[in-house]
Amino acid sequence: MHIHKTLALVLLGLSLSAAADLSVVTEAYEVEAIDLRMPPGATGIVTFKACEDCKLQTIPVTGATRYVINERNVDVAEFKKRIPGSREAYTTVIHDLESDTITVIDATL
Repeated sequence: MHIHKTLALVLLGLSLSAAADLSVVTEAYEVEAIDLRMPPGATGIVTFKACEDCKLQTIPVTGATRYVINERNVDVAEFKKRIPGSREAYTTVIHDLESDTITVIDATL
């Protein structure tokens, strides 16, 4: 019985030390498409508010940023044509904290 308790304590200790090494590398924001401001081209700055009372965020997009509509990859031109101004669409904006860029903008219509 003592072996089980000792083993459980050792495993708990290992899991706690492993958890201490975790860090946040990305953040995801759910944004109404109507509140998402896209740059004029494939690169530039995306502007949005993560919530009504949140401050305005401006985060760069790059040529590597992926645009997705209903689980289908699209180019930035198609994304901009179909999404901004839509009250029916919600977007998930994935922000890579290390590079401070948007890696994915995913919309559901």
